[in-house]
Amino acid sequence: MSNSLYALSAPENEPILDYAPGSPERERLEAELRRQVHDSLDIPVIIAGEEIRTGDITEVMMPHRREHVLASYHKAGEKEIRLAIQAALDAKSDWEALPWMDRAAIALKAAQLITVKYRYILNAATMLGQSKNAFQAEIDSACELADFLRFNAFYMSEIYQNQPVSTPDIINRLEYRALEGYVLAVTPFNFTAIAGNLCSAPALMGNTVVWKPASTAVYSGYHLMQLFKEAGFPDGVINFVPCSGADMGQLALQDPNLAGVHFTGSTAVFQGMWRDIGANIETYRSYPRIVGETGGKDFVVAHASADLDALCTGLIRGAFEYQGQKCSAASRAYVPASLWPRLKEKMGTALEDVTMGDPRNFGNLINAVIDQTSYDRIMGYIETAATSEKADVIFGGTGDDSDGYFISPTVIQVSDPHFVTMVEEIFGPVLSIYVYEDAAFVEILELCDQTSPYALTGAVFAQDRQVVAYAENRLRHAAGNFYINDKPTGAVVGQQPFGGARASGTNDKAGSIFNLLRWTSVRTLKENLVPPTHYRYPFMQ
Repeated sequence: MSNSLYALSAPENEPILDYAPGSPERERLEAELRRQVHDSLDIPVIIAGEEIRTGDITEVMMPHRREHVLASYHKAGEKEIRLAIQAALDAKSDWEALPWMDRAAIALKAAQLITVKYRYILNAATMLGQSKNAFQAEIDSACELADFLRFNAFYMSEIYQNQPVSTPDIINRLEYRALEGYVLAVTPFNFTAIAGNLCSAPALMGNTVVWKPASTAVYSGYHLMQLFKEAGFPDGVINFVPCSGADMGQLALQDPNLAGVHFTGSTAVFQGMWRDIGANIETYRSYPRIVGETGGKDFVVAHASADLDALCTGLIRGAFEYQGQKCSAASRAYVPASLWPRLKEKMGTALEDVTMGDPRNFGNLINAVIDQTSYDRIMGYIETAATSEKADVIFGGTGDDSDGYFISPTVIQVSDPHFVTMVEEIFGPVLSIYVYEDAAFVEILELCDQTSPYALTGAVFAQDRQVVAYAENRLRHAAGNFYINDKPTGAVVGQQPFGGARASGTNDKAGSIFNLLRWTSVRTLKENLVPPTHYRYPFMQ
């Protein structure tokens, strides 16, 4: 065994390709899109490296072209879920005993494979299966995922270097153990990178994982599994188990070997999982680590001193990129009366220029929402606003699910700051705006803080620095990621660790050393070089 003390260089963020017309990356992505559209996959459950086809099949549709079947996937049942748990436990001993540099090398290889081979595969899969445009797919499934893998490897090396002080007669050490048992990763549809990080981050720290992907992101999830396999993750370290959430919860959350949950999804589901874990707390070998990032009702507060063009751009990009299907998306805004007429005009002009459609048409900023359930829920909120005396749909408000699940970017002006679209998470291309009198700015900050149970992201737009400082302090607990003169979306790994509190999650900051610390259990070792040979102390003389 090598006795070297390894050191990893601090990583840099993966450069974002722009996919301009005529660029080589655009040509390669378009070719990969054509290939995937014509190749229908049969996606298995993957447990301990073995492909299992259960025969319980669900079709994968394009959200923007609902009649096109991209793939079919096999759903796991009770038998397969139990097999996956056992496979993770069986792989645990060898994996956690592997030197940390070997685990780091696998993660770094996966990141490099993204840049040289899987970039266009993952981007195309995300575009087709989750209806993201090329730019949104690039910053997600290519750049952010590569960043997660590289930065997490570096953070792991920093964690292991953290050791206590020793003295001439005592050697003190910290051992960073994997958790005792397996980790359940439950991942969302909206970010391929989050899916990859939720299962790979615990694995990097020596844990083995049962991964339940979102049913609407099995297609990109399967391609992630191919990446992990080629990078060198041993069989059983990450087990790919598409299944119903109820089936997984009933079995995995009751297993005594559950060591942790890494979750991104709805607040209601996460709270239900937490309750189930609490109800079973006496059955576990160890207290499970529960890490979750859930919902948001993210805000933008504008002051009268705000730059109007920056505010307009921040609202449109923050609310409508990826159809507002980001837990960080701007969903409610507070705008001073002195700015509102000009802002309204600018937003109207900009939204007239926004096009919506198939992500394979690179001119479209807006694509389809993920499925029929989401479409119906979002349109329900819009219809509620359209028929209320307390709200006015001033832009958008239309939907069409005849070919794909398309909803136009919608702006609602409300007269009641507690109107339902200002309070509840919608997870779609809907922005609600409350116009306030300029002199009420301080009261608006209080209103903003108290209106929603969530505390994920938020932004303030102001050129007055005293106003910025005051808002930053007053909204201290209203958002885990707070933005000044910028949209409340687009956190970058290594730059803005991401997560919120209150009903938005445990704030364990994905893309940071803080998240990785949750997947290790520290053991302290003390060695006395010359131990005492008698029980009596000097004071006893």
